[in-house]
Formats: sequence, structure tokens, C-alpha cells
Amino acid sequence: MSNKPNAREAIVDTASRLFFTQGYHATGLSQIIKDSDSPKGSLYYYFPHGKEELALTCINKTSEIVVRQLRQYVEKEITVIEAVQEFLHQMVSDAEESDFKGMVPFSFWVAVETSCISEELRTACQTVFMDWQDVILQRLLEEGTDTQLAADKASVVVSLFEGALLQTLTCRSTGPLLAASRLVPVLLG
Repeated sequence: MSNKPNAREAIVDTASRLFFTQGYHATGLSQIIKDSDSPKGSLYYYFPHGKEELALTCINKTSEIVVRQLRQYVEKEITVIEAVQEFLHQMVSDAEESDFKGMVPFSFWVAVETSCISEELRTACQTVFMDWQDVILQRLLEEGTDTQLAADKASVVVSLFEGALLQTLTCRSTGPLLAASRLVPVLLG
């Protein structure tokens, strides 16, 4: 059995990488076809509505990956503070392993760049952030945090992830992620 991705997976993986590294507007469908080594017709077969439909698929895939990773941490037999700190430390490792090139904050390309061009993309981005927040929110509620305070803390934690990662990649330093990790007990305590 081959580990080679099928054409649809290759297109989505390539589009995600290109959208994240060069932006939605700068990425053309012809480049996605070429870089994914897929026949031209396959992109239109799998994504008949074009670039926006493909972007929505990439957004949803990214969200699923992050939610799965977050859940792995918050479902451990540790506190939510420790879980968030471990998640941030994993981001530090990922940033170092990729030499600060293999990661891009979700908000950097998606929420900022696409929200103004499509209500459907904006709504999808909003859902992503809510899904990420919900993972943290549920754990805070389990630990006895008041509902409104838990919602506020979850929102701030997701902002912290995105902002610290953006600074880490911009400065090519893990300092912002490590600082975020050190302050998690202040935010969630």
C-alpha cells in the first residue's frame, strides 16, 4: 500500500502550505496544481467552486488538527494551566525544529486576509476560533470556573497562542512563546 496522498489530499496539503506561506491572494490555482503534481481537472473535480471552496477546506483541516492537539493536552490528568503550558512548549519545539519557518499563525493568513473578501470565509474563521476556545472553556468549566470568566479566559488564551506565535516567528525567537507560558498561571489561575 502506497503512502502517497491521493490527488485531493495533495491539493489540500499544497494549498494549505502555499496559503500559509505566501497568502491567499498571492496563491493561484495554477501554482497549486503545479506544486501538487495533480492534473488540472482534479482541482476543479474536487473543488468545483474554486479557490474559496479550497480555502474553506484548508481552514477546516487546520482547525481539526489544532483542536485534536489541544484536546490531547487538556484531556491529560493535569490542570488546565499545565495543559496550556505544555501546548505552548510544543509550539516552541515546533518553531525550533522548523527553524521558525514551518508554522504560521492561523490568524495571519486566514482571519486577516480572507475575512474581508468573503462572508463564508469570515464565518469559517470565526468558527475556528470558537472551536479552539471551546476546548479550553470546557476544561475550565470542569475545573469549576464561572461560565463567563471561563469564556473570557478561553478567548484570551487563544489570542495568546496566536500573538505569541506571530512574535516568535517575526523575531525568530522562542522568547514570546516562553513568556506566554510563564504567564499562563496568571491568566488562568
